Amino acid sequence: MSQMDQFEFTGKQKRNVFLILVIGLVLMVLGIFIEMSGGGGHHEEHGLLNNSSGQVASLMAHDQAEGSHAEEAGGHHGYHWYQRLYANLWINNMYFMGIGIIGLFFFAIQYVARAGWSASIIRVMLAYAHWIPYGAVLIILVFFLANHDLFHWTHESLYVEFLEDGSPNPEYDEIIVGKAGFLNMPFYWARMLIGLGVWTGAFFLLRKYTLAEDQEGGTKYYHKSVTTSAIFIIFFAVSSSILAWDWIMSIDTHWYSTMFGWYIFASWFVTGLASITLMTVWLKKLGYLPMVNENHIHDLGKFVFGFSIFWTYIWFSQFLLIYYANIPEETVYFWERLNSHTYAPLFYLNLLLNFFLPFLLLMTRDSKRQWLMLRIVTSIVIVGHFIDFYLMITPGTLKAHGGIGFMEIGTYLVYLGLFAFVVLNGLSRYKLVPANHPMLEESVHHHI
Repeated sequence: MSQMDQFEFTGKQKRNVFLILVIGLVLMVLGIFIEMSGGGGHHEEHGLLNNSSGQVASLMAHDQAEGSHAEEAGGHHGYHWYQRLYANLWINNMYFMGIGIIGLFFFAIQYVARAGWSASIIRVMLAYAHWIPYGAVLIILVFFLANHDLFHWTHESLYVEFLEDGSPNPEYDEIIVGKAGFLNMPFYWARMLIGLGVWTGAFFLLRKYTLAEDQEGGTKYYHKSVTTSAIFIIFFAVSSSILAWDWIMSIDTHWYSTMFGWYIFASWFVTGLASITLMTVWLKKLGYLPMVNENHIHDLGKFVFGFSIFWTYIWFSQFLLIYYANIPEETVYFWERLNSHTYAPLFYLNLLLNFFLPFLLLMTRDSKRQWLMLRIVTSIVIVGHFIDFYLMITPGTLKAHGGIGFMEIGTYLVYLGLFAFVVLNGLSRYKLVPANHPMLEESVHHHI
Protein backbone atom coordinates (compact mmCIF):
# COMPACT_ATOMS: atom_id res chain seq x y z
CA MET A 1 0.00 0.00 0.00
CA SER A 2 1.26 3.47 -0.82
CA GLN A 3 0.51 4.77 2.66
CA MET A 4 3.04 2.30 4.03
CA ASP A 5 5.81 3.58 1.78
CA GLN A 6 9.23 3.85 3.33
CA PHE A 7 11.28 6.98 2.77
CA GLU A 8 14.27 6.41 0.53
CA PHE A 9 17.34 8.49 1.37
CA THR A 10 18.58 8.71 -2.19
CA GLY A 11 22.12 9.14 -3.41
CA LYS A 12 21.28 12.61 -4.75
CA GLN A 13 19.93 13.69 -1.36
CA LYS A 14 23.03 12.35 0.36
CA ARG A 15 25.23 14.27 -2.07
CA ASN A 16 23.28 17.46 -1.34
CA VAL A 17 23.70 16.95 2.38
CA PHE A 18 27.39 16.21 1.89
CA LEU A 19 27.72 19.38 -0.20
CA ILE A 20 26.21 21.45 2.63
CA LEU A 21 28.68 19.84 5.02
CA VAL A 22 31.68 20.52 2.76
CA ILE A 23 30.68 24.15 2.15
CA GLY A 24 30.26 24.57 5.88
CA LEU A 25 33.68 23.10 6.61
CA VAL A 26 35.32 25.38 4.03
CA LEU A 27 33.64 28.47 5.44
CA MET A 28 34.40 27.45 9.02
CA VAL A 29 38.09 26.87 8.26
CA LEU A 30 38.23 30.17 6.40
CA GLY A 31 36.63 31.91 9.36
CA ILE A 32 39.11 30.30 11.75
CA PHE A 33 42.02 31.41 9.52
CA ILE A 34 40.71 34.99 9.41
CA GLU A 35 40.22 34.99 13.18
CA MET A 36 43.71 33.61 13.80
CA SER A 37 45.18 36.34 11.60
CA GLY A 38 43.40 38.97 13.67
CA GLY A 39 40.98 40.09 10.97
CA GLY A 40 37.78 38.87 12.56
CA GLY A 41 37.78 40.62 15.90
CA HIS A 42 35.14 43.20 16.75
CA HIS A 43 35.94 45.88 19.26
CA GLU A 44 33.27 48.23 20.53
CA GLU A 45 34.84 50.18 23.32
CA HIS A 46 33.16 53.36 22.05
CA GLY A 47 29.84 51.87 20.96
CA LEU A 48 29.08 49.49 23.79
CA LEU A 49 28.40 52.06 26.49
CA ASN A 50 26.50 54.70 24.52
CA ASN A 51 24.04 56.68 26.64
CA SER A 52 24.73 54.51 29.67
CA SER A 53 23.95 55.78 33.11
CA GLY A 54 25.87 55.26 36.32
CA GLN A 55 24.97 51.87 37.74
CA VAL A 56 24.28 50.13 34.44
CA ALA A 57 27.52 51.41 32.93
CA SER A 58 29.38 50.17 35.97
CA LEU A 59 27.75 46.75 35.75
CA MET A 60 28.48 46.54 32.05
CA ALA A 61 32.10 47.35 32.66
CA HIS A 62 32.15 44.62 35.29
CA ASP A 63 30.53 42.08 32.97
CA GLN A 64 32.97 42.95 30.20
CA ALA A 65 35.79 42.45 32.66
CA GLU A 66 34.48 38.95 33.41
CA GLY A 67 35.81 37.76 30.06
CA SER A 68 39.34 38.98 30.74
CA HIS A 69 39.24 37.71 34.32
CA ALA A 70 38.20 34.29 33.06
CA GLU A 71 41.08 34.23 30.61
CA GLU A 72 43.56 35.23 33.28
CA ALA A 73 42.17 32.62 35.65
CA GLY A 74 42.60 30.01 32.97
CA GLY A 75 46.14 31.06 32.20
CA HIS A 76 45.30 33.10 29.09
CA HIS A 77 45.94 36.73 28.26
CA GLY A 78 43.69 38.51 25.79
CA TYR A 79 41.17 37.24 23.29
CA HIS A 80 41.91 34.03 21.35
CA TRP A 81 40.35 32.79 18.11
CA TYR A 82 39.29 29.45 19.57
CA GLN A 83 36.95 31.18 22.02
CA ARG A 84 34.79 32.24 19.09
CA LEU A 85 34.88 28.71 17.71
CA TYR A 86 33.83 27.28 21.08
CA ALA A 87 30.97 29.79 21.29
CA ASN A 88 29.75 28.78 17.84
CA LEU A 89 29.93 25.09 18.70
CA TRP A 90 27.92 25.72 21.85
CA ILE A 91 25.28 27.77 20.02
CA ASN A 92 24.74 25.01 17.47
CA ASN A 93 24.70 22.32 20.15
CA MET A 94 21.93 24.14 22.00
CA TYR A 95 19.99 24.96 18.85
CA PHE A 96 20.00 21.54 17.19
CA MET A 97 19.51 19.63 20.44
CA GLY A 98 16.39 21.74 20.91
CA ILE A 99 14.97 20.67 17.56
CA GLY A 100 15.78 17.03 18.30
CA ILE A 101 14.24 16.95 21.76
CA ILE A 102 11.13 18.81 20.59
CA GLY A 103 10.67 16.13 17.95
CA LEU A 104 10.48 13.57 20.77
CA PHE A 105 8.43 15.86 23.02
CA PHE A 106 5.82 16.53 20.32
CA PHE A 107 5.75 12.81 19.50
CA ALA A 108 5.09 12.03 23.18
CA ILE A 109 2.34 14.66 23.38
CA GLN A 110 0.42 12.89 20.63
CA TYR A 111 0.31 9.70 22.71
CA VAL A 112 -0.55 11.35 26.01
CA ALA A 113 -3.31 13.39 24.36
CA ARG A 114 -4.41 10.26 22.45
CA ALA A 115 -4.49 12.48 19.38
CA GLY A 116 -5.83 10.96 16.19
CA TRP A 117 -5.17 13.69 13.63
CA SER A 118 -1.38 13.27 13.87
CA ALA A 119 -1.13 9.48 13.57
CA SER A 120 -0.01 9.74 9.95
CA ILE A 121 2.87 12.15 10.71
CA ILE A 122 4.22 11.04 14.08
CA ARG A 123 7.12 9.25 12.40
CA VAL A 124 8.25 12.62 11.02
CA MET A 125 8.38 13.92 14.60
CA LEU A 126 10.30 10.85 15.74
CA ALA A 127 12.84 11.27 12.94
CA TYR A 128 14.14 14.50 14.50
CA ALA A 129 14.72 12.72 17.79
CA HIS A 130 17.44 10.60 16.19
CA TRP A 131 19.75 13.56 16.77
CA ILE A 132 19.42 13.33 20.57
CA PRO A 133 22.18 10.73 21.26
CA TYR A 134 24.57 12.42 18.82
CA GLY A 135 23.77 15.87 20.18
CA ALA A 136 24.28 14.61 23.73
CA VAL A 137 27.80 13.40 22.89
CA LEU A 138 28.66 16.72 21.23
CA ILE A 139 27.38 18.73 24.19
CA ILE A 140 29.46 16.67 26.62
CA LEU A 141 32.59 16.93 24.46
CA VAL A 142 32.35 20.68 23.90
CA PHE A 143 31.67 21.38 27.56
CA PHE A 144 34.58 19.17 28.59
CA LEU A 145 36.93 21.01 26.20
CA ALA A 146 35.67 24.56 26.49
CA ASN A 147 33.94 25.07 29.83
CA HIS A 148 36.47 27.66 31.05
CA ASP A 149 36.09 29.68 27.84
CA LEU A 150 32.29 29.55 27.88
CA PHE A 151 31.36 29.73 31.56
CA HIS A 152 32.95 32.31 33.83
CA TRP A 153 31.82 30.51 36.99
CA THR A 154 34.02 27.45 36.26
CA HIS A 155 37.24 29.22 37.31
CA GLU A 156 38.34 28.10 40.76
CA SER A 157 40.08 31.39 41.56
CA LEU A 158 36.70 33.12 41.80
CA TYR A 159 35.90 31.18 44.98
CA VAL A 160 39.11 31.97 46.87
CA GLU A 161 38.63 35.04 49.06
CA PHE A 162 42.24 35.39 50.20
CA LEU A 163 45.50 34.54 48.54
CA GLU A 164 48.21 32.43 50.17
CA ASP A 165 49.95 35.52 51.49
CA GLY A 166 46.73 36.64 53.19
CA SER A 167 45.95 39.47 50.81
CA PRO A 168 42.45 39.80 49.27
CA ASN A 169 42.00 37.95 46.00
CA PRO A 170 41.03 40.51 43.30
CA GLU A 171 39.24 37.78 41.34
CA TYR A 172 37.02 36.74 44.25
CA ASP A 173 33.33 37.04 43.25
CA GLU A 174 30.86 37.11 46.10
CA ILE A 175 27.81 36.72 43.83
CA ILE A 176 29.18 33.60 42.14
CA VAL A 177 30.26 32.17 45.50
CA GLY A 178 26.66 32.58 46.64
CA LYS A 179 25.57 30.36 43.74
CA ALA A 180 28.23 27.70 44.34
CA GLY A 181 25.73 25.32 45.90
CA PHE A 182 24.11 25.00 42.46
CA LEU A 183 26.91 26.00 40.10
CA ASN A 184 29.62 23.53 40.95
CA MET A 185 31.19 20.99 38.63
CA PRO A 186 30.09 17.70 40.30
CA PHE A 187 26.45 18.79 40.57
CA TYR A 188 26.52 20.38 37.10
CA TRP A 189 27.90 17.23 35.47
CA ALA A 190 25.35 15.11 37.33
CA ARG A 191 22.43 17.24 36.10
CA MET A 192 23.71 17.22 32.54
CA LEU A 193 24.41 13.48 32.37
CA ILE A 194 21.10 12.55 34.00
CA GLY A 195 19.14 14.88 31.74
CA LEU A 196 20.81 13.78 28.53
CA GLY A 197 20.73 10.14 29.63
CA VAL A 198 16.99 10.13 30.29
CA TRP A 199 16.26 12.00 27.05
CA THR A 200 18.29 9.48 25.08
CA GLY A 201 16.76 6.52 26.90
CA ALA A 202 13.23 7.83 26.30
CA PHE A 203 13.97 8.15 22.58
CA PHE A 204 15.21 4.57 22.24
CA LEU A 205 12.30 3.23 24.30
CA LEU A 206 9.58 5.09 22.40
CA ARG A 207 11.13 4.18 19.07
CA LYS A 208 11.23 0.53 20.17
CA TYR A 209 7.53 0.59 21.07
CA THR A 210 6.33 2.24 17.88
CA LEU A 211 8.33 -0.16 15.70
CA ALA A 212 7.13 -3.17 17.72
CA GLU A 213 3.58 -1.94 17.12
CA ASP A 214 4.22 -2.24 13.38
CA GLN A 215 5.23 -5.86 13.79
CA GLU A 216 2.72 -7.16 16.33
CA GLY A 217 -0.32 -4.88 16.07
CA GLY A 218 -2.85 -4.59 18.86
CA THR A 219 -2.85 -1.88 21.52
CA LYS A 220 -0.21 -3.31 23.88
CA TYR A 221 2.62 -1.13 22.63
CA TYR A 222 0.36 1.86 22.13
CA HIS A 223 -0.50 1.86 25.84
CA LYS A 224 3.17 1.38 26.74
CA SER A 225 3.96 4.41 24.59
CA VAL A 226 1.28 6.43 26.40
CA THR A 227 2.73 5.57 29.83
CA THR A 228 6.34 6.19 28.80
CA SER A 229 5.39 9.46 27.08
CA ALA A 230 3.62 10.74 30.19
CA ILE A 231 6.67 10.04 32.36
CA PHE A 232 8.98 11.60 29.79
CA ILE A 233 6.88 14.78 29.48
CA ILE A 234 6.94 15.30 33.25
CA PHE A 235 10.70 14.77 33.34
CA PHE A 236 11.19 17.02 30.33
CA ALA A 237 9.16 19.81 31.94
CA VAL A 238 11.60 19.90 34.85
CA SER A 239 14.87 18.99 33.14
CA SER A 240 14.49 21.36 30.19
CA SER A 241 14.25 24.35 32.54
CA ILE A 242 17.16 23.20 34.71
CA LEU A 243 19.37 22.52 31.69
CA ALA A 244 18.36 25.88 30.20
CA TRP A 245 19.72 27.53 33.35
CA ASP A 246 22.85 25.41 33.22
CA TRP A 247 23.64 25.56 29.51
CA ILE A 248 22.69 29.14 28.67
CA MET A 249 21.63 31.35 31.58
CA SER A 250 24.72 30.52 33.64
CA ILE A 251 26.89 32.04 30.89
CA ASP A 252 25.79 35.45 32.22
CA THR A 253 26.47 34.30 35.75
CA HIS A 254 25.43 37.46 37.59
CA TRP A 255 22.15 37.75 35.70
CA TYR A 256 19.08 35.58 36.06
CA SER A 257 15.48 35.48 34.92
CA THR A 258 12.71 33.45 36.52
CA MET A 259 11.13 33.10 33.06
CA PHE A 260 14.22 31.81 31.30
CA GLY A 261 13.22 28.14 31.32
CA TRP A 262 9.94 29.02 29.61
CA TYR A 263 11.78 31.25 27.15
CA ILE A 264 14.13 28.47 26.03
CA PHE A 265 11.24 26.03 25.77
CA ALA A 266 9.25 28.47 23.62
CA SER A 267 12.20 29.04 21.28
CA TRP A 268 12.90 25.31 21.03
CA PHE A 269 9.25 24.43 20.55
CA VAL A 270 8.46 26.81 17.71
CA THR A 271 11.72 25.88 15.94
CA GLY A 272 10.88 22.20 16.28
CA LEU A 273 7.34 22.75 15.02
CA ALA A 274 8.63 24.72 12.03
CA SER A 275 11.10 21.91 11.24
CA ILE A 276 8.39 19.23 11.46
CA THR A 277 6.11 21.29 9.21
CA LEU A 278 8.86 21.90 6.67
CA MET A 279 9.76 18.20 6.58
CA THR A 280 6.10 17.19 6.15
CA VAL A 281 5.58 19.59 3.25
CA TRP A 282 8.84 18.42 1.65
CA LEU A 283 7.83 14.77 1.91
CA LYS A 284 4.42 15.57 0.41
CA LYS A 285 6.15 17.30 -2.48
CA LEU A 286 8.22 14.15 -3.08
CA GLY A 287 5.04 12.05 -3.21
CA TYR A 288 5.19 10.52 0.26
CA LEU A 289 2.52 10.67 2.98
CA PRO A 290 -0.55 10.34 0.70
CA MET A 291 -2.75 10.14 3.80
CA VAL A 292 -1.72 13.64 4.85
CA ASN A 293 -4.11 16.23 3.45
CA GLU A 294 -4.47 20.00 3.59
CA ASN A 295 -6.18 19.72 6.98
CA HIS A 296 -3.08 18.17 8.56
CA ILE A 297 -0.94 20.85 6.93
CA HIS A 298 -3.33 23.49 8.23
CA ASP A 299 -3.00 22.16 11.78
CA LEU A 300 0.79 22.29 11.57
CA GLY A 301 0.57 25.84 10.23
CA LYS A 302 -1.64 26.81 13.16
CA PHE A 303 0.92 25.39 15.59
CA VAL A 304 3.72 27.43 14.02
CA PHE A 305 1.54 30.56 13.99
CA GLY A 306 0.31 30.09 17.57
CA PHE A 307 3.64 29.29 19.15
CA SER A 308 5.38 32.14 17.32
CA ILE A 309 2.96 34.35 19.23
CA PHE A 310 3.61 32.34 22.41
CA TRP A 311 7.37 32.88 22.04
CA THR A 312 6.74 36.61 21.58
CA TYR A 313 4.55 36.67 24.67
CA ILE A 314 7.31 35.09 26.76
CA TRP A 315 9.95 37.37 25.19
CA PHE A 316 7.90 40.50 25.85
CA SER A 317 6.91 39.43 29.37
CA GLN A 318 10.54 38.85 30.32
CA PHE A 319 11.63 42.12 28.72
CA LEU A 320 8.77 44.18 30.18
CA LEU A 321 9.29 42.92 33.74
CA ILE A 322 12.98 43.77 33.58
CA TYR A 323 12.32 47.13 31.90
CA TYR A 324 9.60 48.10 34.38
CA ALA A 325 11.57 47.08 37.49
CA ASN A 326 14.63 48.92 36.15
CA ILE A 327 17.05 47.06 38.41
CA PRO A 328 20.60 47.46 37.07
CA GLU A 329 21.52 43.84 37.80
CA GLU A 330 18.71 42.77 35.46
CA THR A 331 18.66 45.51 32.81
CA VAL A 332 22.35 45.03 32.04
CA TYR A 333 21.48 41.86 30.09
CA PHE A 334 19.40 43.78 27.54
CA TRP A 335 21.48 46.94 27.73
CA GLU A 336 24.62 45.24 26.47
CA ARG A 337 22.67 43.79 23.53
CA LEU A 338 20.82 47.00 22.63
CA ASN A 339 23.87 49.27 22.88
CA SER A 340 26.25 47.20 20.79
CA HIS A 341 26.87 47.88 17.10
CA THR A 342 27.20 44.12 16.62
CA TYR A 343 24.21 42.85 18.58
CA ALA A 344 21.61 45.65 18.32
CA PRO A 345 20.72 45.01 14.63
CA LEU A 346 20.35 41.28 15.40
CA PHE A 347 18.20 42.13 18.43
CA TYR A 348 15.61 43.84 16.22
CA LEU A 349 16.02 41.31 13.40
CA ASN A 350 15.18 38.61 15.95
CA LEU A 351 11.76 40.18 16.55
CA LEU A 352 11.15 40.72 12.84
CA LEU A 353 11.91 37.13 11.85
CA ASN A 354 10.34 35.38 14.81
CA PHE A 355 7.19 37.40 15.37
CA PHE A 356 6.23 40.00 12.80
CA LEU A 357 6.80 37.96 9.65
CA PRO A 358 5.24 34.67 10.91
CA PHE A 359 2.32 36.63 12.37
CA LEU A 360 1.61 38.60 9.21
CA LEU A 361 2.29 35.82 6.70
CA LEU A 362 0.31 33.08 8.50
CA MET A 363 -2.60 35.20 9.69
CA THR A 364 -5.15 33.91 7.16
CA ARG A 365 -6.60 30.42 6.90
CA ASP A 366 -5.49 30.01 3.29
CA SER A 367 -1.87 30.86 4.05
CA LYS A 368 -1.68 27.94 6.49
CA ARG A 369 -2.73 25.58 3.71
CA GLN A 370 -0.33 26.80 1.03
CA TRP A 371 2.81 24.72 0.75
CA LEU A 372 4.93 27.56 -0.63
CA MET A 373 3.92 29.97 2.12
CA LEU A 374 4.59 27.39 4.82
CA ARG A 375 8.00 26.60 3.34
CA ILE A 376 8.88 30.30 3.36
CA VAL A 377 7.62 30.99 6.88
CA THR A 378 9.09 27.87 8.47
CA SER A 379 12.46 28.62 6.88
CA ILE A 380 12.29 32.15 8.30
CA VAL A 381 11.47 30.81 11.76
CA ILE A 382 14.25 28.21 11.66
CA VAL A 383 16.86 30.84 10.76
CA GLY A 384 15.31 33.42 13.08
CA HIS A 385 15.59 31.26 16.16
CA PHE A 386 19.21 30.48 15.40
CA ILE A 387 19.74 34.23 15.73
CA ASP A 388 17.78 34.05 18.99
CA PHE A 389 20.22 31.49 20.40
CA TYR A 390 23.15 33.47 19.05
CA LEU A 391 21.95 36.51 21.02
CA MET A 392 21.52 34.46 24.18
CA ILE A 393 25.03 32.99 24.09
CA THR A 394 27.51 35.16 22.18
CA PRO A 395 27.36 38.45 24.16
CA GLY A 396 28.04 36.57 27.39
CA THR A 397 30.91 34.50 25.99
CA LEU A 398 32.65 36.83 23.55
CA LYS A 399 31.57 40.27 24.78
CA ALA A 400 32.69 42.80 22.15
CA HIS A 401 34.41 40.16 20.00
CA GLY A 402 31.20 38.72 18.57
CA GLY A 403 29.95 39.01 15.02
CA ILE A 404 28.40 37.13 12.11
CA GLY A 405 31.05 35.94 9.67
CA PHE A 406 32.39 32.92 7.85
CA MET A 407 32.91 31.00 11.08
CA GLU A 408 29.30 31.44 12.22
CA ILE A 409 27.82 30.55 8.84
CA GLY A 410 30.24 27.67 8.32
CA THR A 411 29.68 26.11 11.74
CA TYR A 412 25.92 26.33 11.27
CA LEU A 413 26.15 24.60 7.88
CA VAL A 414 28.39 21.85 9.29
CA TYR A 415 25.86 21.12 12.02
CA LEU A 416 22.99 21.43 9.55
CA GLY A 417 24.62 18.86 7.26
CA LEU A 418 25.25 16.43 10.12
CA PHE A 419 21.77 16.99 11.52
CA ALA A 420 20.08 16.47 8.14
CA PHE A 421 22.02 13.26 7.53
CA VAL A 422 21.14 11.80 10.93
CA VAL A 423 17.45 12.77 10.65
CA LEU A 424 16.93 11.61 7.06
CA ASN A 425 18.89 8.42 7.63
CA GLY A 426 16.77 7.70 10.70
CA LEU A 427 13.57 8.43 8.77
CA SER A 428 14.57 5.90 6.10
CA ARG A 429 14.85 3.03 8.57
CA TYR A 430 11.13 2.46 9.14
CA LYS A 431 7.75 3.03 7.54
CA LEU A 432 6.67 6.65 7.29
CA VAL A 433 3.23 5.79 8.64
CA PRO A 434 2.73 3.49 11.67
CA ALA A 435 0.98 0.47 10.21
CA ASN A 436 -1.02 -0.58 13.27
CA HIS A 437 -1.56 2.70 15.08
CA PRO A 438 -5.07 2.51 16.63
CA MET A 439 -5.83 6.13 15.67
CA LEU A 440 -4.77 5.80 12.05
CA GLU A 441 -8.30 5.66 10.68
CA GLU A 442 -9.15 8.90 12.42
CA SER A 443 -6.12 10.53 10.86
CA VAL A 444 -7.18 9.37 7.39
CA HIS A 445 -10.54 11.14 7.77
CA HIS A 446 -9.19 14.22 9.56
CA HIS A 447 -11.06 17.33 8.47
CA ILE A 448 -11.29 20.83 9.92
